[in-house]
Amino acid sequence: MLRRPLPSHPRRIILIKSHSAGIGDILRSSAAWAVLKRRWPDAELHLIFLTRWPGYPSEELISRHHLLHSAHFLPLQEGRFAGMRGVGPKGWRSLLPELRRLGKEIQPDLIIDHEPHGIETAIASRILRAQSPRAATVGVAQVPGRGLLYDHSGPSLSRYAQKHGLPQPMDYTERDFAALAALGLERKGQPICLQVGTDGRAWQQKNCKSSERLRIGLNIGCGTPDALAKRPDLDLLVESFGKLALLQPYQLLLTGAPNEHAVNAEFRQRYWQRWGESPIENLAGAGSLDLLSGIIDSCDLFVSSDSGPYHMSVGLGKPTIVLFHRPNPAHYHRVGNLLVLVAPSVDMLLDALRQRLPAP
Repeated sequence: MLRRPLPSHPRRIILIKSHSAGIGDILRSSAAWAVLKRRWPDAELHLIFLTRWPGYPSEELISRHHLLHSAHFLPLQEGRFAGMRGVGPKGWRSLLPELRRLGKEIQPDLIIDHEPHGIETAIASRILRAQSPRAATVGVAQVPGRGLLYDHSGPSLSRYAQKHGLPQPMDYTERDFAALAALGLERKGQPICLQVGTDGRAWQQKNCKSSERLRIGLNIGCGTPDALAKRPDLDLLVESFGKLALLQPYQLLLTGAPNEHAVNAEFRQRYWQRWGESPIENLAGAGSLDLLSGIIDSCDLFVSSDSGPYHMSVGLGKPTIVLFHRPNPAHYHRVGNLLVLVAPSVDMLLDALRQRLPAP
């Protein structure tokens, strides 16, 4: 493969991802998108996500992201081929036409494969490259020989972390910058970012916040049944938020997916039994993630388990408290308005709530 030079001013950039379709996993890439737009403000960013989870709720939210010109979620049909787990001939027969179509339609001059592992995204970058006479590819030289699959490559994740003095396991947001290192682009503290969508703005207009009462958002669940273990203890929440109400009145908005309406209702019932009725609204399943962005943005403080709304709150720049049962540094964001609490006591959470809440 004849090595193509990097464009000095790319007009259309394709970004390839495939790791996980979770809201937070994709939204973490927005820090890299912001750095690319800062370097080339007029460039179009087109996300191509090879997904094993077609139809995931994150697709709609990400498709509307303000930094992306377009987003395309292409299903991967997983199976076994030659005894190995992966995408076999049947999966590629449906995937190849879509990749070729997008390559011809977008006509990129730069293709960035952010995935350090697996062969699917590397193959996709080669297919997209073939549709444009000037497109240069960039990838991650995670293992010996992988860098040869691209025109240019950034260092492995371990080399990138070592060079930047980052602890292992590395914050997931940093992983996208291993590929961007081939372009000479650094993160420089860029946080993830999100803007309130159309549905969110409409919700805010209908649900104006009282100037006399602070509004706190609380996300107890984690979206999927397999993440039940991430939920914080309800008694911890009841005691902490009840004691806070004795010191400072507030309105509490309970967010979550439709399947989390029940756990929110249980929390509210326990709270009212312990402290008496107060303004607590159960908004689990209230609408799209676009609408959820407006709910979170309306809050003075957002408290959450390790879940999609946690990442949305950080992306929106809201004061945020995230609750973990055990340390998980790869899932932390390193921004000033975020507080990470690991297995907190009632008093620890209460103190954090008081410190993070603005004056009414």
